[in-house]
Amino acid sequence: MTVSVTSTEAHEGQVTSGFWALTLGSIGVVFGDIGTSPLYAFREAVTHAANGAPVSRAIVLGVLSLILWSLFIVVTAKYVLLLLRADNNGEGGTLSLMALGQRALGHRSWVLLALGVVGASMFIGDSMITPAISVLSAVEGLKLVTPAFEHYVVPLTIFILVVLFSVQSSGTARVASAFGPVMVVWFGTLATLGLIHISDDPTVIAAINPYYAIQFMLSHGTIGLVTMGLVFLAVTGGEALYADLGHFGRKPIRSAAGRPRCRCGDRASSSSSSSCFRRPWWAACDLARG
Repeated sequence: MTVSVTSTEAHEGQVTSGFWALTLGSIGVVFGDIGTSPLYAFREAVTHAANGAPVSRAIVLGVLSLILWSLFIVVTAKYVLLLLRADNNGEGGTLSLMALGQRALGHRSWVLLALGVVGASMFIGDSMITPAISVLSAVEGLKLVTPAFEHYVVPLTIFILVVLFSVQSSGTARVASAFGPVMVVWFGTLATLGLIHISDDPTVIAAINPYYAIQFMLSHGTIGLVTMGLVFLAVTGGEALYADLGHFGRKPIRSAAGRPRCRCGDRASSSSSSSCFRRPWWAACDLARG
């Protein structure tokens, strides 16, 4: 009886440790892109919304509200709550969704096949473009430290991308184990900076109210539509939640999706200084240090 209880507890311990290992890995692989996309999305959206004029508080709150609600609707509602349920024998992704559709119809459909091919093509295109934008956006912040780094931004970006794509051949498991802890530190840094800078302008939390997003769209006309297209950059990488379903499983991904987020504070530093929106994260670090 004692041996049976001991073996059961050992098995439960292995299951628990395995679950948290998958959760940590999913943070590194699945949420890495989502964790960096809002940085350049916010900057580009505010730049185009201002259209050469000074950046106003209404623009900052409007764009931030659009980004927050895009993340809530697309990432949380669409992917985490809905699409993660639609697995094909534990697998996710566009082609798995296509297979589920054909199974529901009971026969092959050329329309579904065409949609599947188009969806997969768009996913591949996004996979080619997004890493370059994400890494370049992160590295160019070095210019804020000193203008002397300006000439090294592009070469350093290329070097980082070559290294990243080189190690991918080692498999998802190794990439996840390497980047999981890194992304935990990254999200922890975001949360810390956010909490620090919320004190600079606590009213930035008002961006959670969708009124600011709606008011921004109604008052900016065509510029609002262009800005909305740029805001959509904030959710690039959300498809990885579904595409990597077979690697990590539904529960670890959902558990990782429930991590604390605190980006409003970084934007508070932007609303308090019109120059900070150009590189909001680096500006937040510099202000926190100062």
